Amino acid sequence: MNFEFTEVQKDIQTAAREFAEKEFPEVARECDEREEFPEKLWKKACGLDFIGVFIKEEYGGAGLGFTEAAILMEEFWRVDPGCGNILLTAFGAEILQEFATEAQKKMYLPLIRPGKAIMGCGITEPGAGSDVFLAATSAVKDGDEYVINGTKTFITNGTIADYILVFCVTDPETKDRLKRHSFILVETDRPGFEATKIKGKMGIRASDTAELSFSNVRVPKRNLVGELEGDGFKQVMHLFNLNRILASAQGIGAAQGAFDKAVKHITKRIQFGKSISSFQGVQFMIAEMAAKIEVGRNMLHKACWLIDQGIFDPKAISIAKLFAGETAISVVNDAVQLHGGYGYIADYGVEHFYRDAKIVEIYEGTREIEKVTIAREVLGR
Repeated sequence: MNFEFTEVQKDIQTAAREFAEKEFPEVARECDEREEFPEKLWKKACGLDFIGVFIKEEYGGAGLGFTEAAILMEEFWRVDPGCGNILLTAFGAEILQEFATEAQKKMYLPLIRPGKAIMGCGITEPGAGSDVFLAATSAVKDGDEYVINGTKTFITNGTIADYILVFCVTDPETKDRLKRHSFILVETDRPGFEATKIKGKMGIRASDTAELSFSNVRVPKRNLVGELEGDGFKQVMHLFNLNRILASAQGIGAAQGAFDKAVKHITKRIQFGKSISSFQGVQFMIAEMAAKIEVGRNMLHKACWLIDQGIFDPKAISIAKLFAGETAISVVNDAVQLHGGYGYIADYGVEHFYRDAKIVEIYEGTREIEKVTIAREVLGR
């Protein structure tokens, strides 16, 4: 592996950093307090080709890899995680690009990059949680249509998406649980669809999250993702592999952002007649924080590199996600501690990382799920 970014990747990193540092502070505090999606910021990001960079050029994307997608996510989360999730307006495009029919790809994917549409992906259900096999939202054939009924929760972009890929039971009678589900694309303006914004989140409050309700929502059969029913489990596992990488980048970004603020603070903070950065105890904390970030980033980039080579290694992906989440929590906690009482106040810009970081250990597979995956890869099933 090459541990040095290409010139293109360096340019992407610089552009993302400059954009985030310039644009995010203007809206981040207000969007966090009001729990509002930063639509104008998203539009600017679309104009600079930051959205859906992994979408192939023939479908209107930039044709870049997941290394580049992770670079963008880390740089955005380094400044503000809530605003950084504007990159998730392409959430679900990974499934369409890999599994959809050619007609579906040409119809929907070109809408993402220029900001003509926002995507979402409805998987989690109130009674299912991490067990996708328990997902009970049903899609029943009726003539040339599917009729969808059920509920999804904790859905990113739920109230702002133009279309959502919905994980549905299409064959409840099969004995093969791997073939029970399919993804069906639902346009959110269809009768019977309702999205209710989830408010009061601890963190990433600028990122839209919703509960979705489907009451006899009718969609044409052509909205089945792919050619055949029953491929939903394979498709959702593909999505999890890719988005666990992006979640890893989020964790490293949050850790780096909090770390930067901690370093800046301790070099200026004077106690007992000198900068607290000269205290050995503080130096030990900084060293440990820096080491964790570096190890986490190297694991992230290894997993990205493998994916960009066409190698999906569940162990590498889950290790990257697990360690990034733990790193985010640990580093951000120490960053707040190094700020002392100031770290508890919003004006100093570190407390929101404390609130935002926790989600990395929860979504796209909890830390416990990542441990199960790693253990199975090591020990066998």
